[in-house]
Amino acid sequence: MTDCLLQLADRDLSEIAAALRAHRLTAPVTAFGVQRFLADCIAAPVAGELQGMIDQGYTAGQLATMLELLVRDRAQRPAVEQLMDLVTTGPEARGVTGRDTSVVVRELFAHAERSVLVVGYAVYQGQHVFRALADRMQDLPQLQVRMFLDVQRPHGDTTAASELVQRFKHRFKTQQWPQDRPLPQVFYDPRSLALDDEKQACLHAKCVVVDGKAVFISSANFTEAAQERNIEVGLLVKSCRLAEQLVLHFDTLLAANLLVPVVSTSEGR
Repeated sequence: MTDCLLQLADRDLSEIAAALRAHRLTAPVTAFGVQRFLADCIAAPVAGELQGMIDQGYTAGQLATMLELLVRDRAQRPAVEQLMDLVTTGPEARGVTGRDTSVVVRELFAHAERSVLVVGYAVYQGQHVFRALADRMQDLPQLQVRMFLDVQRPHGDTTAASELVQRFKHRFKTQQWPQDRPLPQVFYDPRSLALDDEKQACLHAKCVVVDGKAVFISSANFTEAAQERNIEVGLLVKSCRLAEQLVLHFDTLLAANLLVPVVSTSEGR
């Protein structure tokens, strides 16, 4: 089935199906015959598509059934608006309804069952921000949690990259992650620690993927201010396909060694 049929409104599909069943639309299907049901500008391509399927052996009844099934399938699918939520931090705007960033992040972490992927640029007061996730890891030992974070080199600092990574690891384990909880896997982009400014790059993305079905993409960092006070905007999307694409993106970067470990789950405190 080509786009010309898929783009028709449900009412148009139903009318064509009814015409096929009542033999008001018969082979050979022409643009003139279809113009009784559709606008002139789309009658020709629709007629060509219908006649093409008849040439392949479809009967009028089979075509009608196919169009009716398409209409029923659309009716059973949730509207796009039901798959997305606006998520914000900061003062509320009159007339705009959005969910709160900190609440959404806590809910995602607290209800994870199989996997959590977290990507962030800045982490501050992480023991508060990541409490729900750490508790969930404690409750579900099988929960796989991977975090991709930015390890930053202060401007003008010439400390060896390995030392900066060790400092980041120590801060993360002692200050940014809740104590006495299982550790997630943490990865970073080695280019962030390049001494040459022209070769430096930062991991600036901010998103969460949970159980391969929920995706939260936001301007908010994993800081108390960004989660609760700043003006931030994000979208919570229920989409297995989008979740799969995001996870695959980071899996591919890992496989190419473009992202490397900082902390592994096997490490002690």
